[in-house]
Amino acid sequence: MSYTETIGSRAYRFADLKTLMAKASPQRSGDQLAGVAAASEEERVAARMALAQVPLRTFLNEALIPYESDEVTRLVIDDHSQEAFAEIAHLTVGDFRNWLLSSTTDADALTRITAGLTPEMVAAVSKLMRNQDLIAAARKRPVITRFRNTVGLPGHMSVRLQPNHPTDDVKGIAASMLDGLMYGCGDAMIGINPASDNLGAITRLLLMIDDFRQRYQVPTQSCVLTHVTNTIAAIEKGAPVDLVFQSIAGTEKANAGFGISLALLQEAYEAGLSLKRGTVGNNLMYFETGQGSALSADAHFGVDQQTCEVRAYAVARKFNPFLVNTVVGFIGPEYLYDGKQITRAGLEDHFCGKLLGVPMGCDICYTNHAEADQDDMDNLLTLLGVAGINFIMGIPGADDVMLNYQSTSFHDALYVRNVLGLRRAPEFEAWLESMRITDARGALLSASTQQPLLEGARDWMGIA
Repeated sequence: MSYTETIGSRAYRFADLKTLMAKASPQRSGDQLAGVAAASEEERVAARMALAQVPLRTFLNEALIPYESDEVTRLVIDDHSQEAFAEIAHLTVGDFRNWLLSSTTDADALTRITAGLTPEMVAAVSKLMRNQDLIAAARKRPVITRFRNTVGLPGHMSVRLQPNHPTDDVKGIAASMLDGLMYGCGDAMIGINPASDNLGAITRLLLMIDDFRQRYQVPTQSCVLTHVTNTIAAIEKGAPVDLVFQSIAGTEKANAGFGISLALLQEAYEAGLSLKRGTVGNNLMYFETGQGSALSADAHFGVDQQTCEVRAYAVARKFNPFLVNTVVGFIGPEYLYDGKQITRAGLEDHFCGKLLGVPMGCDICYTNHAEADQDDMDNLLTLLGVAGINFIMGIPGADDVMLNYQSTSFHDALYVRNVLGLRRAPEFEAWLESMRITDARGALLSASTQQPLLEGARDWMGIA
């Protein structure tokens, strides 16, 4: 089905829904690289005007990637709930935007319709929204998950402590981990990107974190971000695996490029559940995504990069994840050129994920060859804090020495929690107070007060 919109004397024709969605997207370098972006701002406006008139039902009848050839499309269609959709089935995309922003639409209403939403519906409405709309609507929709603590409560924001090391040196990682904990970070998880996929090295890191966690009774969870097949192997060998990690994308072909399928993710999910390591809940999958991943694998099928990204959230929600992380600027300026595009993408991803019922966090980041700097990251950090982000990254000095990109630091987490009055996961915050790292308000205590834990941890690490 084609779509037409006239502006002045000029008629714009869009061959199909996939083309219309791409042309309606805000400007970004990845869509330009793929040759699917609007040729002018006028064409972009025309596409948005046409998209606003599309009934939501259309997305159930016109698949952007064929049902027969893509298992992600099959997942989306087969898992769709007509009962949940009934409340909004009469709306167009433009009407849906107005419904989302209405003062009468609250968290309960958004929760009721979650199973009735497809990624394409959610991506479509996001293309009609200003940044403030994305913030206001996402803030209404908390998504709460539990493993050893509770993440996503309104008024709370957690931090993934990321103590990476270029050679996987256990003492170096332990020192960064301790540094982050003394700043009150680590309630989302302690998550290491290993420099090697060697199973022995991965197991050593898991054992180190678990030994520290048990010694100091830290109510958090650990993860070593290796391929899911390595995690399954580690589980089979008895390693202390908490969260199961995998990068995912929004098409079957892109996921095949990651070496995964829905069946493999199901196997990993069941392996994680079999360990029964959660204490307050059993959400245990940790997924990472990013706009541009399908395009970089030549697996986007002409679909714009943001819509491909939102399709990845349908994959994520199938497995009841504890955390989902859009690593927003990591792939590079070929896909998100500058600070403005990174900011927009981060707000889109958070909004779309939350609407689909996914516990969204964001690695607020950029590569050194992007037209962005730390001020841009400060802006996005603040906006996402207002929007109700579940978690952000905590990296020493905001500079990852293993992955070589810029993100957010332990100090950045202190800043956004302070200015917005955001608390940590309640179980973790109680632990910090009991260890005299923070006071009852969540404020850091002085270094002298923290010294006993610091000295004990140094002894544990064997550091003078």
